[in-house]
Amino acid sequence: MIGRRLGARGPVVTAVGLGCAPIGNLYTAVGDAEAAATVDAAWQAGVRYFDTAPLYGHGLSERRLGAALARHPRDSYVLSTKVGRLLRPPGATRAESVFASVPDVEPVFDFSRDGVLRSIDESLLRLDVDHIDVVLVHDPDDHEAEAMAGAFPTLIDLRDQGVIGAVGAGMNQAEMLDRFVQRVDLDCVLLAGRYTLLDRTGAESLLPRCVERGVGVVLGGVFNSGLLVDPDAHPTYDYGAVPPEIAARARRMRSVCQRHGIALPAAAVRFALAHPAVTAVLVGARTPGEVDADVAFAAATIPDAFWTELDAAW
Repeated sequence: MIGRRLGARGPVVTAVGLGCAPIGNLYTAVGDAEAAATVDAAWQAGVRYFDTAPLYGHGLSERRLGAALARHPRDSYVLSTKVGRLLRPPGATRAESVFASVPDVEPVFDFSRDGVLRSIDESLLRLDVDHIDVVLVHDPDDHEAEAMAGAFPTLIDLRDQGVIGAVGAGMNQAEMLDRFVQRVDLDCVLLAGRYTLLDRTGAESLLPRCVERGVGVVLGGVFNSGLLVDPDAHPTYDYGAVPPEIAARARRMRSVCQRHGIALPAAAVRFALAHPAVTAVLVGARTPGEVDADVAFAAATIPDAFWTELDAAW
């Protein structure tokens, strides 16, 4: 794994990182042993960048990741988690969750200074570490003003004091991230699903601005909920039903890949890593086999001529 610096000031991360929502029981439950084996497989493959959040499994992902990494020196890997949700006892009516078999707590939005400080303290306990390398403001879509007034100034103060390493924001949209890059002294952004073979809106403004400002970019969701792994076996797109025109585009791209003997998910990962703004790609995995496949996709060699034909399938 080649190390790349995350923005002008951030830590050096491997080009492939492990996204740890799946080991937090995303959609279906994963056992503790399999979650640990998945993290171990990533480590054996050379991955040294791990991303989690309190939301993932309502704390389960952080606890499992921290336990799996405990056997390694703390300075041998980069760890990122997120703020913006606190885990609290559920109300009378429990909200639906995309995570299965979660602990008896619910995520509650809180982008205030106090909420951010509490969130970091609680994450440190769940992860069982003494510091976090990258802290991201998580999904402030409906809380932009609160994030600007509370979360970002608090994180920047903590970074300036050396309490945390780098400050960023993680979202499923490019537009608000672009505003944050313009208005906040960020080290990095995590953009999910908006710079992929199927959706390139992130390249319209956000990614060029990140290059200009020296802000690192981490991409998540490069398979668009599995559609770019197999358009037939994973009929979901951005966590919902696939629009017919998107499904048709994915199948056209798969046909191009098949003619060239290239796996569609390999094209998806290599496409994401090729943009000059991109520092790393997060791949989510729930089994060691998925980790091994994702790392192999990232290492695939793809000729330039292939991309011309693939773009024509758009």
